[in-house]
Amino acid sequence: MSLSFRTLDDVDVSGKTVIVRVDLNSPVDPETKKIQDNERIQAHAKTLRELSDRGAKVVVLAHQGRKGGADFLPLKQHAELLSRHVGKPVKYVPDLVGEEAERAIKGLKSGEILLLENVRTLDEETKEASPEEHAKGALVSKLSKLADLFVLDAFSVAHRSHASIVGFAAALPVVAGRVMERELRALSELLEKRERIILFMGGNKPEDCIKVAETILARGRPEIKTLLSAGILGQLFLLAEGRDLGEPSMEYIRKKGFDKLLDRVKDLAEKLGEKLQKPVDVACDADGKRLEVSVSNLPAPGPIMDIGGETAKTYTRIIRSASEDDAIIVKGPAGAYEHERFRRGTAEIYRALAESKAFTLIGGGDSSTAIRLVGLRVEDFSYVSLAGGALIHFLSGKKMPGVEILKRS
Repeated sequence: MSLSFRTLDDVDVSGKTVIVRVDLNSPVDPETKKIQDNERIQAHAKTLRELSDRGAKVVVLAHQGRKGGADFLPLKQHAELLSRHVGKPVKYVPDLVGEEAERAIKGLKSGEILLLENVRTLDEETKEASPEEHAKGALVSKLSKLADLFVLDAFSVAHRSHASIVGFAAALPVVAGRVMERELRALSELLEKRERIILFMGGNKPEDCIKVAETILARGRPEIKTLLSAGILGQLFLLAEGRDLGEPSMEYIRKKGFDKLLDRVKDLAEKLGEKLQKPVDVACDADGKRLEVSVSNLPAPGPIMDIGGETAKTYTRIIRSASEDDAIIVKGPAGAYEHERFRRGTAEIYRALAESKAFTLIGGGDSSTAIRLVGLRVEDFSYVSLAGGALIHFLSGKKMPGVEILKRS
């Protein structure tokens, strides 16, 4: 992946009206309907502050939830949080393509920032279409006439061909914002400049982990040095070799349909051979207490919730022995880190990653939360991705519509 696209360094934005697509989609308290502050809002605030400081008239587009969902909300709260993190007022209008939005955009002065309404209030937004098709819709056709430049700063939604993501490329010059730029530079560092890679694959989305490993194996570069399996994927590898996990864990696996992945898991295990590391012990929930069980003593009396101490010791040794020429991709935690008694595996793995000489890329939607809960900081790692599904999409070798439009400019 060549970084052959323009960034904010390549444009003069002073006095220009700039449309910026960010990702402000945030967790919502189901009772109070209040959005929770998060790293995405804080990161995008830096891009907006830079544009404001450079004299741009900044128009911000974002989404929150999906129509019909409990988290589908207006963006007024997001404007308040952005104001706090930008350090400047972020105006908000409850309009997107109507007269109120047009007046607000035309009335912007240099350095001012305006957040328009949730783009998903428009049905056309979530249709998958080409830039040229989206350019005929209301969002792009109306707003592009009021702007000079489009900045795509949301890598986390760049795997979608939605109107606010790709449409403006058919009507305006496009550059990458700082968040987008950092994500792509980190991925370039990992996939193009490293010969060997260690995968730590955990969490509760095993198919995503399988896709990443299959794609890197098929690509042939970087070489997979080791795959450290944990979470549901680790359980599936044990199941594939004939281990009886116990009914509590099997019930969950069947309920989620993960048992349908077993043929792919077996094939992946065969291709990896000695490069595959499976748990040698697990921690289960035994009447509300943590109980560690050797794999040789399975089935477990309760649901498996974490890797065991011996597995953590082996995995951390491998991580700490990685050289500065290696890269480590982390997808998901070792276990159910949200419960303190099952946070131990994740804590030990993440501490080893923080000490590693290798380039460490931490991915997955809950990464930042897990990092905080185990007492570490985002700065302790080479790069912590703000993307979830988009990162997996990219690492799985699929084209990203939002990245492709950057190459057009």
